Amino acid sequence: MPQRNMPRPAAAYGIDIGKNIFHVVGLRSDGVPVQRVRFRRDTLLQFFERAAPAIVGMEACAGSQWIACKIQALGHKVRLIPAQFVKPYVKSNKSDIIDAEAIAEAATRPTMRFAALKSKEQADLQALHRVRDQMIGTRTCLINQMRAFYLEYGIALRQGAGLFKVDLSQAVEDQSNDLSSAMCKLLADLFADLRQLERRIPITCTGNENVTAMRFIFDRTTQWAGRLGVSWRRNRRARITG
Repeated sequence: MPQRNMPRPAAAYGIDIGKNIFHVVGLRSDGVPVQRVRFRRDTLLQFFERAAPAIVGMEACAGSQWIACKIQALGHKVRLIPAQFVKPYVKSNKSDIIDAEAIAEAATRPTMRFAALKSKEQADLQALHRVRDQMIGTRTCLINQMRAFYLEYGIALRQGAGLFKVDLSQAVEDQSNDLSSAMCKLLADLFADLRQLERRIPITCTGNENVTAMRFIFDRTTQWAGRLGVSWRRNRRARITG
């Protein structure tokens, strides 16, 4: 590592995260910048291995959890900041170095709210839930598309996945409708895709024992919250309904 990129004494660092290039700004305890450097992914951790323990701030974004865990393992105090809380600290024209300086300043604010670092099991659980939500959305799109195709031929199917499949089987067996052979083949292919998707959805979150255990805890917590009059929204915030 070049001498100019060696860490200087600093109370806090801010990292502007990129795919391959990372910009780092170090601040003294009085908030004055003492270092502005940029690194590639393979040299970023080498810098913090040599740096004295300090506060390290970065925006909570894609890839930040892995970097945060690696830097925290080196003895630093890592703080993940939601991007909307960093924006007020950005000065003059936006650039990567200015963003890193704003992140470092925001990380030292006593009233700042930070995002929590996730364990591997929590990251796996979150990813599986997102994939499951995506598959459920894809299933809804398939059902709506098939319902629209049937409606083009004068066949109205009821809403809801269960009722749709009941009406679908009846429509397929009905030889008096106006469906063409090409449309019947297309709808059969779409229904096969739907069945395959429905087989995948229940087993999405059951492949990992730790993830399954955490999901069980989450489900039980949600049940108890319901008994106490608290309902959970999709954005994982709670509101009192009682």
